[in-house]
Amino acid sequence: MSESGAEFYKGRPLVFGHRGARQAAPENTLAAFRKAHEMGADGIELDVMLSADGVPVVIHDSTVDRTTNGSGRVRELTLDQLRELDAGGRFASQFSGEPIPTLAEVLDAFGSALRINIELKSASAGDDGLETQVVELLRARSLGRSIVFSSFNPLSLWRAKRLAPEIRRGLLYAPDMPVYLSRAWAAPFLGLDAVHPEGRMVDAGYVRWAHGKGYHVNVWTVNEPPEMLRLIELGVDVLITDRPDVARTLVDAQRR
Repeated sequence: MSESGAEFYKGRPLVFGHRGARQAAPENTLAAFRKAHEMGADGIELDVMLSADGVPVVIHDSTVDRTTNGSGRVRELTLDQLRELDAGGRFASQFSGEPIPTLAEVLDAFGSALRINIELKSASAGDDGLETQVVELLRARSLGRSIVFSSFNPLSLWRAKRLAPEIRRGLLYAPDMPVYLSRAWAAPFLGLDAVHPEGRMVDAGYVRWAHGKGYHVNVWTVNEPPEMLRLIELGVDVLITDRPDVARTLVDAQRR
């Protein structure tokens, strides 16, 4: 594992807030990321895709229907149209008016304080420009060393590698995915720093295999204390969780 990787993962296991602290604030908003930071998270995980006018925005779903008061596909709405939506009121009235943030806003607010796992939400084989836009934002802020890219799409990670080989990358996968993904067969071709398996895939043998190959093990989405403790004891590198306060308490207790 590289020196830069050792620095990024210093203090492992790290706690990353999944879409912020999404059990305490509306997911993928500045409020959720702020709450994760207040809870002691080492980093945050977020999702990025392009608006209709090519701006990287932070939202998980391909549509705005579930998380906002609007409807429609993100890729078909301009930034101005997305800005008109309320991304907080459905979670709780106290968050009414919370906007969908741009990636630039999140980087400016938290890039110097937290590690950031940017999930590249690019589902197609074609290049829509997402990776290029994200890399430009990171380089303008000299933030590459505090970032890990992740994606279920190996082609997106391949494009990220070609554009910015210095920024670490992790392949997301789950047991119900095609075998070439669920067994991380593409990992050697992508120059990965990490693998990002779903928690139920991880046991002692898995951790030995991944660490033996030089991959960090960044596990999602881990919300129950017994599962957190199991993974901590196995020696995983990152717990990605909706409950960063709980994970923080357990990790710190294990160190005492």
